[in-house]
Amino acid sequence: MTTCRTVLIVLFEGVQSLDVTGPLEVFDTPRVVTGEPAYEVRTATLDGGPVRTSSGLTLTPDLALTAAGTPHTLLVPGGEGVHDLDPGLFAWLRERGPEAERLVSVCTGAFVLAEAGLLDGRRVTTHWAFCDTLADRHPAVKVEPDPIYVRDGKVATSAGVTAGIDLALALVEEDLGRDLALAVARGLVVFLRRPGNQAQFSAQLAAQSAHRRPLRDVQQWIAEHPDGDLSVESLAARANLSPRHFARAFRSEVGMTPGRYVDRIRLEAARRLLEDTTDGVEEVSRTCGYGTPEAMRRAFIRALGTAPAEYRRRFRPLTLLTA
Repeated sequence: MTTCRTVLIVLFEGVQSLDVTGPLEVFDTPRVVTGEPAYEVRTATLDGGPVRTSSGLTLTPDLALTAAGTPHTLLVPGGEGVHDLDPGLFAWLRERGPEAERLVSVCTGAFVLAEAGLLDGRRVTTHWAFCDTLADRHPAVKVEPDPIYVRDGKVATSAGVTAGIDLALALVEEDLGRDLALAVARGLVVFLRRPGNQAQFSAQLAAQSAHRRPLRDVQQWIAEHPDGDLSVESLAARANLSPRHFARAFRSEVGMTPGRYVDRIRLEAARRLLEDTTDGVEEVSRTCGYGTPEAMRRAFIRALGTAPAEYRRRFRPLTLLTA
């Protein structure tokens, strides 16, 4: 019989409902798959009373935090209410958080764990829009803005909303194995899990959109032709600018050099092809402008810490994994 791990999800006024229900469904689904509960999932508020989520949904907890005991996994979701919490919640977290075997936050729930002093010295992430704020408020916390989730010892933090599902699936795989995690993903009709170091948003959204139309057109052309001649000289000619003027204007308006932008676009294009198609690594490298598989391998290891073939093996979508 599978060991039943306790999962306690902290609720508060203004919590984001999907930060709660997404992981909750992931942890509950092994029961549906196997007929035996692998997790005992409970929700708790500070006083045991109901709360309203940021979208207006009312959630009734199972119990008060004071009666909860120490769970195996303590999960703190995010939401608009994280910046206006009862000091008693932080006091409870400071006392009981270190006793939990696993501390987890979803989205801006990282602010709550950080305020309780539970993230000092840890690598963490949160929703991309709040990473700078988290880093400014808590300089002892090592904030990584790009990954959708980060594991550092007993602490696991994720980016916004659906990234909490990705993190929960990764924890199920860690606890119960890949086969059961795959069955859970199949039941929920989601990816087995996206890689934790997958970018929170596309390279185009991560960069600024240029103010001037010629530079915006160049950005669009790069995205549509990752295998094209994307040298500064070629791109400058498309914008009818000298290479020197183009490079300076691009960096000023986009927020990064043309070379860095091209690198991001090519990496994203390659990732998507590896995730969504059965194209060979050599074909993907040509399609995305790397020229050779070795050049693409170096780019993947530099940016993601893993080679393309391993990236595909571990993170291909469920539909291709089971085809």
